[in-house]
Amino acid sequence: MSGYVLAIDQGTTSTRSIVFDDGTRIKGVAQQEFAQHFPRSGWVEHDPEDIWNSVVDTVKGAIADASLSASDIAGIGITNQRETVVVWDRDTGKPIHNAIVWQDRRTAEFCRKLVADGAEPMITEKTGLIVDPYFSGTKIAWLLDHVEGARDKAEAGKLAFGTIDSFLLFRLTGGKVHATDATNASRTLLFDISANDWDDELLKLLNVPRAMLPQVMDCDAEFGETEPALFGAAIPILGIAGDQHAATLGQACFEPGMLKSTYGTGCFAVLNTGTERVASHNRLLSTIAYRLGGRTTYALEGSIFIAGAAVQWLRDGLKLIDKADVSGPLAAKADPEQDVYLVPAFTGLGAPWWDAEARGAIFGLTRKTGPNEIARAALEAVCYQTADLLNAMKKDWPAAAGTVLRVDGGMVASDYTMQRLADLLDAPVDRPVVLETTALGAAWLAGQKAGVWPGMEGFAAKWRLDRQFTPQMDAVTRGRKLSGWADAVTRTLTR
Repeated sequence: MSGYVLAIDQGTTSTRSIVFDDGTRIKGVAQQEFAQHFPRSGWVEHDPEDIWNSVVDTVKGAIADASLSASDIAGIGITNQRETVVVWDRDTGKPIHNAIVWQDRRTAEFCRKLVADGAEPMITEKTGLIVDPYFSGTKIAWLLDHVEGARDKAEAGKLAFGTIDSFLLFRLTGGKVHATDATNASRTLLFDISANDWDDELLKLLNVPRAMLPQVMDCDAEFGETEPALFGAAIPILGIAGDQHAATLGQACFEPGMLKSTYGTGCFAVLNTGTERVASHNRLLSTIAYRLGGRTTYALEGSIFIAGAAVQWLRDGLKLIDKADVSGPLAAKADPEQDVYLVPAFTGLGAPWWDAEARGAIFGLTRKTGPNEIARAALEAVCYQTADLLNAMKKDWPAAAGTVLRVDGGMVASDYTMQRLADLLDAPVDRPVVLETTALGAAWLAGQKAGVWPGMEGFAAKWRLDRQFTPQMDAVTRGRKLSGWADAVTRTLTR
């Protein structure tokens, strides 16, 4: 059997498909951006057809770029933007509405009511999550209540719900398979992560019919195969994991205490806690890291909504830069005497604050403040938020103290940002040779399931360090800057 595997990495702003060989080397790549829709302030949508077309096009493009054919691919692994919701007609496969994206805040009032009614402790006990518009469940309820006829059709079993992975799986298999994996299910507010099943009490609370829900499978499972007409031959689909879970696998964080942080549109830090589900007392999430062979591994996760998106804002909103990669050199020229703070609460604040109504602000401006200082503030904001997450993790699980942070995602290519991260964390930061760890994790799921890639131990042995960043900042400066950040965040909070 061929050792080639293909990863579909369906992200928030683009879709990337990558072909890896049996040595985990990249052989072919294709990427395609798609439109973002903002129908109202705080609302974010995608056209599911745009996503579908980008997947088909990039799969074909990556296979062609590798000079291969579909019959050369041993398996496909899918990783996806989590919490984004699609509801579609089971017979036609057509969505009933645009996808509601994880960043969307339209259900904030519904979430406030759930908290006011005292439902959050029960939800957290079952799901490990807090009540926030970020998660899928309230988005499903919104669609059923706002699309004409949707609720009646859903209760009659005519509609299907899915996160993006589930929608793609349905389309790729020609409507034969409606399934998801445990990691994506764990982000819906509807899944009991201890029982590993959809929960009737949660379904009743959010008024979501069970008939809509996909089957929940392991991350490495036989999910079906692609329709032969799509790519020229049927390809087995052998792995699915939400993007942050796939990155955890791609970073080979298989042992309890291992920690990774991904810097894409947002930032997500995931700490492996093994078979122990750790309850957070510091507003982190307890979640499923991955489920392999029927065995569940848990994690603590901190979610930051805005990371790379702050650099996009510098480029597209403020027009301070024309390319993302110039932000680091610009920041390096900033005046060290100015402490400027950007709190990037463009869509609210995530962990550990969870304030859906907070909005972005800049503090510390002077007449001397210019593009250099604003660029530095945007990059440092990501570092400060990561520090908040790691501090909360150490309080929840003391074994996290002293761990090395493995990083990935587009922002980690910036040496400036990674050095600043190590400085403000006062901890080592390890950047791997392969930065496409989210796609690599999805590929590993498919490759090891197909029997052409090694298992955990062999795969972990292939992880290679590109560079370790160690703290260089003095303690006084670090303390001053962290204190200033804490003050800036406090000023933006609405509760």
